[in-house]
Amino acid sequence: MEIKVQSNSKHPDESKHPLLQDKAETEEKTLIQKAISQTFQSTAHLANLLPTGSVLTFQLLSPIFTNQGSCDSISKFMTSALVTLCGVSCFLISFTDSFRNKKGDICYGFATINGLWVIDGSATLSPEVAAKYRLRFIDFIHAFMSILVFIAVALFDKNAVSCFFPMPSDEIQEILTRLPVGIGVICSMFFVVFPTKRHGIGFPLSAN
Repeated sequence: MEIKVQSNSKHPDESKHPLLQDKAETEEKTLIQKAISQTFQSTAHLANLLPTGSVLTFQLLSPIFTNQGSCDSISKFMTSALVTLCGVSCFLISFTDSFRNKKGDICYGFATINGLWVIDGSATLSPEVAAKYRLRFIDFIHAFMSILVFIAVALFDKNAVSCFFPMPSDEIQEILTRLPVGIGVICSMFFVVFPTKRHGIGFPLSAN
């Protein structure tokens, strides 16, 4: 005598649905994790490109050179020199890079058309390796953007603004308020879309 056991499920494939759902959720989590990882990487690239060393120097010396925003002719000249030197520093640092020699020591140099020129001459690179560090057009764009970022930071400094614009008009005040924000947004987007692999003076070093 045969006993037939009928399944309560009207759809035999229902037992497979949870597995398919779990697989879809896993793929979705993987995509989210990749997106989060890419966001962190983009933020890291942005942090590497911002002229942090020059900005810290400017913020440290600005209150002293501007006399807390109450500038005379000498203070204004000194502040102008400070802004110029920090801006030039932002530009030049964009062309620096670093590597580790055979002993594991960090060596810094300037990117040139032929490769990397080591500043202290403590190490030499083969032509093949030096070619990886050669100067590129994107380096000039990054250098220009770094100057713009520094200008935006300088315009946010109350002491510097009070020194150069003690009694700004409504139009000037509007420019001083909106221009730094626009510069920051545009440069940040550019740095994220076009990151650099350089690790110059004052920038974090790569694991390699």
